[in-house]
Amino acid sequence: MSDKIIIEGVTLTLATPVNNPSRWIGQEEPLRQLAACWLTVDPADLPLTPRLVGVPGVGKTALAMAAASVRGQELYIYQCTADTRPEDLLVTPVLASDGKIAYHASPLVTAMIRGGVCVLDEGNRMNEKSWASLAPLFDQRRYIESIVAGITVQAHADFRAAVTMNQDDSTYEIPDYILSRLQPTLQVGFPNRKDELAILQYHLPFAESQVLALTVDFLQNAHQMKLDFSARDGINILRYAIKRLAQDRAHPLSKDAAWREAVIGCLGEEALDLAELAKRRKQALGGDHLPMGLQDFFFDPDDPLRPDDE
Repeated sequence: MSDKIIIEGVTLTLATPVNNPSRWIGQEEPLRQLAACWLTVDPADLPLTPRLVGVPGVGKTALAMAAASVRGQELYIYQCTADTRPEDLLVTPVLASDGKIAYHASPLVTAMIRGGVCVLDEGNRMNEKSWASLAPLFDQRRYIESIVAGITVQAHADFRAAVTMNQDDSTYEIPDYILSRLQPTLQVGFPNRKDELAILQYHLPFAESQVLALTVDFLQNAHQMKLDFSARDGINILRYAIKRLAQDRAHPLSKDAAWREAVIGCLGEEALDLAELAKRRKQALGGDHLPMGLQDFFFDPDDPLRPDDE
């Protein structure tokens, strides 16, 4: 049964924390940077709410979960979407079985009340109206106002938060007044070969060594070619390949064939040729050519009358 609390005469049903067995493998510096953001060095000091930025699947949420585990705090995760409303982020009214309105605190507000850690996952998928409702939480005021419930909730001194953001095009542009509250920006990059192997082995300790090696080589080559295939992609490739190998002992696939089928199934046939894929994506982004200016339309590059670029 969910916990309840009364604030300003309104009973709130609290959210349930996430079971958090998360372990962070490799890249110690991002973990130390996040831990530093959440430190307070004086009674008058306030924790920071950083942005964890990187490509999808690189481990941003896992990093925040691991940092919460290190601190020994309850963890709450809110998945941001394009249609997230302010009341979804704060307090949601629900019709109870007795016909009355009950109020449910979001994972974020529950973390505020209980002194836990909240991860706002994929924050740049959320619209400005919803972000505006959090403006007083992420500055020195540290509170939220629920219009629906008619209450103000002050954050517990131990409340900590982080926002993950994907580096892709399917996102909103967050306004500057919000970004100024979500600092610093912590970049989460791809792991090196040793760490990536350890990550895959941690999640799939039953994976056969040959298929595991193929996957790690594939990911490391992709990283070198600036392709955004992540450890999450590697885990999915491995899972599918392992299942195909175990599926039909009467008509067994070779490990290489199962792995190639898994790559195609998870990432598409084009992923089998990373060099060609990298080349085509680079061409799609304009390659090495500089953006064109007006002078490029009216003058040849060697024309002495061609104006210089500003």
